[in-house]
Amino acid sequence: MSNDAKSLLVQGYEVVIGFETHTQLTTQSKIFSRASTAFGAAPNTQASAVDFALPGALPVMNKGAVQRAIEFGLAVNAHIAEQSVFARKNYFYPDLPKGYQISQFEIPVVQGGRVEFFLGDEKKSVRLVRAHLEEDAGKSLHEDFIGLSGIDLNRAGTPLLEIVTEPDMRSSAEAVAYARELHKIVTWIGICDGNMQEGSFRCDANVSVRKPGAPLGTRREIKNLNSFKFMQQAMDYEIRWQIGQLEDGHAIQQATVLFNADTGETRAMRSKEDAADYRYFPDPDLPPLMIGRDWVERVRSEMTELPRVMAQRFVADYGLPTYDAGQLTQSKPIAAYFEAVALASKQPKLASNWVMGELSRRLNAEEKSIEVSGISAHQLAVLIGRIADNTISNNAAKQVFEALWTGEGKDVDALIEAKGLNQMNGADELEKIIDEVLAANSKNVEEVRAGNSKAFNALVGQAMKATKGRANPAQVNDLLKKKLA
Repeated sequence: MSNDAKSLLVQGYEVVIGFETHTQLTTQSKIFSRASTAFGAAPNTQASAVDFALPGALPVMNKGAVQRAIEFGLAVNAHIAEQSVFARKNYFYPDLPKGYQISQFEIPVVQGGRVEFFLGDEKKSVRLVRAHLEEDAGKSLHEDFIGLSGIDLNRAGTPLLEIVTEPDMRSSAEAVAYARELHKIVTWIGICDGNMQEGSFRCDANVSVRKPGAPLGTRREIKNLNSFKFMQQAMDYEIRWQIGQLEDGHAIQQATVLFNADTGETRAMRSKEDAADYRYFPDPDLPPLMIGRDWVERVRSEMTELPRVMAQRFVADYGLPTYDAGQLTQSKPIAAYFEAVALASKQPKLASNWVMGELSRRLNAEEKSIEVSGISAHQLAVLIGRIADNTISNNAAKQVFEALWTGEGKDVDALIEAKGLNQMNGADELEKIIDEVLAANSKNVEEVRAGNSKAFNALVGQAMKATKGRANPAQVNDLLKKKLA
């Protein structure tokens, strides 16, 4: 939780947040037409007669969009409706040529479910109200038009799954953790590419505050939050603003607001509409959507292993701590990389430590994904194997890792040999070096015998330095203790 959110609780207010998330589905064509959904095409080159709402053009349901909705429902343990209905959501806007949006209202395809995640060490669970299929609107363009706006209908008709939560979240940090988990789920199962900059994963946060135990306060909806960083900033500002208004004796008016990343502030865009304002009614051009149980079960049998299931397996099969398993299943490529290293090295905990530690550090520093890692899973497995069989120390392994990463070499064993990093395991040679260290550090020897543990650690350091890091640290400790007894 952010410091701001903590201070708000001290002021005696409870934060209440619910989310509506528009996930763009990964179909090649639109939800009711055959027009392409590819991003970045020239304006109005990927819009069909259906998207332009030309007279007589009729919508035809995209089966791939329905299948992706089923997959999401199964991933969050929701009910998949055997029959759901499409409705017309009526409103006027220049980028909506039909004058209505085809959506689902009374009977959505996905009903209920929940998203579970950790906020620090605390397990959280957010209930879902629904996830419904709908078409996206077009886009108004305000740049490069002198005093005018342009309309691009390439995005019109793009399939969306809108995921709506109960108002279960009690801080901006919890809301962001939920959004990250939802993002992980939809990208993991492949129904959405998750590209927030391109608008594939757009979050709207409904934020209100109240005194603990009081009825829910009036909410304001922050629209189109397209980064996790801005998401938290926007909610924290909105929470502070609402409390300030209430403390000054003003009532909160329900509204749709936008977040300005440059100022860090939210501003009201329009009063918030209710469902009645849209005059929903069943779309006469689309029959009810029927989903047989056999289809649901076929999708279930073909689905990839879910992250929470994989995490449980990592704990059971590899003996990993729950924390490690959770971190390693943050993305499918990371999980696959870890499992390849663990199986090849037969050292799952060491594999976990290196993937979460040195490898992640380098990837983050260079802003790379694991798919383009400078070290393959096979190379890391060999390196871990050399640590496990005492060929090299952990410190020496880091030197080999660096050489592999920078392209100095590709063969682990050849690098170990070339750099002279083989661990010194011969007792006679090591004993001679330790005798020399003890003779050169008589003051530390006296302090150790007087009970100073720090002096002992200093001797260990001197011995490791004298062996240029090639000594086995456990052997160094044992020999020193024997010599100083």
